[in-house]
Formats: sequence, C-alpha cells, structure tokens
Amino acid sequence: MGRIGPAHGIRGDVLVEPRTDDPGTRFAPGVVLVTDPAERGPLEVADARDHSGRLLVRFASVADRSAAEALRGTWLVVDVPDDERPEDPEEYYDHQLVGLRAVSPQGVDLGEVTDVVHLPAQDLLAVQTPGGERLVPFVAAIVPVVDLDGGRVVVDAPPGLLDDGEGGA
Repeated sequence: MGRIGPAHGIRGDVLVEPRTDDPGTRFAPGVVLVTDPAERGPLEVADARDHSGRLLVRFASVADRSAAEALRGTWLVVDVPDDERPEDPEEYYDHQLVGLRAVSPQGVDLGEVTDVVHLPAQDLLAVQTPGGERLVPFVAAIVPVVDLDGGRVVVDAPPGLLDDGEGGA
C-alpha cells in the first residue's frame, strides 16, 4: 500500500509514498497495517492527512522523530491470502509476481522475478539473470503472459534489455 519515507517534525509523523488508489480508507485512523520487514510492525494509524500534496501519517506506537526515522524504507502491505487475486485480471499483487520464473516466448529460462519496482510512469519487474539484475517494463508488449499457476512470466524482451545485446526474443 505504500512505503514509509522520512520523519516529519518531532512528534513521530512520517511521510508515506502511497501505492493505493484509496489512501483515505487504507490509512484511516484505527487501521492496522502489516509491515515488510515484519519486525517493524504491525502499525496502527493514529492520524493521516494531506500535507503539501503528500501523505503525512502518525502511528499510535511511534512517539518521536527517532522512532519515526527508524521506520524509513518500511513497506506497508496488505495482508492478503496467497491465492487471492485482484478483481481486474490484468492486475497482480507484488507477492504473486516475486519468485516467478521469467522465460522467453520460446521457453528459454531468463531468470527470476525478485522485486516489483513501482514508478510514476509504470511498474518494472526486477529480474535476476545470469548477467545480473535487469529491470523489465511491466507492460503487455514486453510481458505478454503472466502465468501464476505455471509459476512464470513470459518476457518478450527487445535486444539488450536482459543481456548485453543479444535480446530475449
């Protein structure tokens, strides 16, 4: 749902980079949020408000700036069952994608999805290949198939995206 950014002020408030289409509900007072890493939570929302176009959140168990700064970089996640899927068949939870094998359209193993990177313009799949980590735009033209049951994503990569110029096609 979001990632905790820097502390704001001295009372334990933090800036949160929301990753949800409904921050008003997800960050309402009294909502308990699961964290990644898990040992930093759970965190109960005490207050949330817009502050200069950014989401400012105070958690019930965070009393000062030092405690707030210790949460920086923590992901706030939705605790959903592994088999639950979003309503839109074109959407996936991050935890469903991480761990999938990335394969070419011909079935050649390219690596493993290790992370989903959320950027303003589009999401990227971080794929660990034999040549190192590569970021793959998570768009239908490049990732035409997501097969959760089969444990794979098909990556139809243009030349140079996943390797040093040989391409993934």
